[in-house]
Amino acid sequence: METQYKIKVIRYNPESEQFKTEDFTVKAGDDITVLEALHIINKVHRAGLSYRFSCGMGVCGSCGAMVNGKPVLLCQTFCRNLQQPIEVRPLKNFPIIKDLVVDTDSAFNKFRTAMPYTDIAIRKAPKHLVQTKKQREKIEQTSQCIKCMLCYSACPVFGLNNNFIGPAAASTAYRYFKDSRDTLKDKRAPKVTDKNGVWNCTHVGECSAVCPKNVDPNKAILKLKLMGTLNDAKKLVKKKK
Repeated sequence: METQYKIKVIRYNPESEQFKTEDFTVKAGDDITVLEALHIINKVHRAGLSYRFSCGMGVCGSCGAMVNGKPVLLCQTFCRNLQQPIEVRPLKNFPIIKDLVVDTDSAFNKFRTAMPYTDIAIRKAPKHLVQTKKQREKIEQTSQCIKCMLCYSACPVFGLNNNFIGPAAASTAYRYFKDSRDTLKDKRAPKVTDKNGVWNCTHVGECSAVCPKNVDPNKAILKLKLMGTLNDAKKLVKKKK
């Protein structure tokens, strides 16, 4: 049985630098996602909408957009669960390229700060790459990040300060700090805790609320702050001795 869904798309035209609202009606079953609704709009209405997508399975993280005011993955958001009209607009906090396509380079560049890799000398020594089950469990949750950038769109601090390391990069840094194979802690720590680092986070928690993989960046940042505080305390104790 088909249902009529009213879709309101907020489009951006880079030539005129103007936003335009277009209303569409999509007839489909109860199992349709917002991403599939956009496909139908382009096919049936020949709307020529621009938006990103790839896997359609919540793995690639490329189909992020604002739906009814919340950053979501379009492929995991079912129309039947949404209040109509369903409003779809580009992710917040990013420059818009066209329609629903945004430029996420500013957020992706933050991962360089996180130094998400192990030392090359360790990688060349296979015996050091073996982990126990407990060691792997320590990085399991923060390893699930798919770089969808929904957390950056939800983060009020990144919205005000584009230089802020941000939720995904910070949680990725924590993932490597807790990796049993990591030897770059001393190099990574100053970058993660500098003037644009984790201490700027105000812990609103929206990053964790919108994460489709339950990475919980807010918790990771709290732990990074605790690690930094303990390290500073140890340094002070050593100086006094």
